[in-house]
Amino acid sequence: MTSITALESHLAGLGRVMLGYSGGVDSALLAVAARRALGADRFLAVIGRSDSYPAAQYHSALETARRFDVPLFEIETHELENPDYRANAPDRCYFCKTELWSRLGALARAQGFDTIIDGTNADDLTEHRPGARAAEERHIRSPLLELGWTKAMVREAARALSIPIWDAPAAPCLSSRIRYGLEVTPERLRQVEAAEAFVRSLGIEGDLRVRHRGDEASVEVADGMRSRVEAQWETIAGRLRDLGFPRVRLDPRGYRRGGLLTELPVLGV
Repeated sequence: MTSITALESHLAGLGRVMLGYSGGVDSALLAVAARRALGADRFLAVIGRSDSYPAAQYHSALETARRFDVPLFEIETHELENPDYRANAPDRCYFCKTELWSRLGALARAQGFDTIIDGTNADDLTEHRPGARAAEERHIRSPLLELGWTKAMVREAARALSIPIWDAPAAPCLSSRIRYGLEVTPERLRQVEAAEAFVRSLGIEGDLRVRHRGDEASVEVADGMRSRVEAQWETIAGRLRDLGFPRVRLDPRGYRRGGLLTELPVLGV
């Protein structure tokens, strides 16, 4: 059973709080709960913008903040200037989060915030999360994790608070679509973003990924959407070829969270 009151009480004990706000359901719940618990003077949600941040999620984050009167600030992050990030090894997220938390840390010190928080939940501990090391190194707090909240509990609470994205699929950064070992570039990020936006424009809902494999795009969708994708496959494949993918295929295994990790043994081949 989730307790929004317990979450708000926990947040109220953290002083002046700054949130790394992506606009996903975890950070959206924290933004709304912290605004309620702390007020506009003691809380600030901060969006880190770069080429790897999906435009659709950015607009969703703005809408949630507007709807719930969440104090909002935006900064530019420059992870793409780091060759370790662009190299796209399996620890890529560490360099991204190091950039983000370093910039939020400087902002927090300048504006007198006591605590920086993120949206990590208990289920995240079971996944590949190299960015967690960067958060630990910079003493970022994770209220949902500290309270033992799972993703299901987060969604339940978000629904109770009438947060519209309570059931939205996960939307990690665009770099997560690019095969490990293939350099992260602004052009490749734009390709996968445009590809996914087009597929969604055809009515494809739920979990969706267009994986960038260099000269090939592979499309992963939830099982319930597969027949709809197959019925429009020629249109989809044609558009993705127009975006610069010489080959396009529909992955027969469907959507797989963290699917690129299974391909690590073939890196460099």
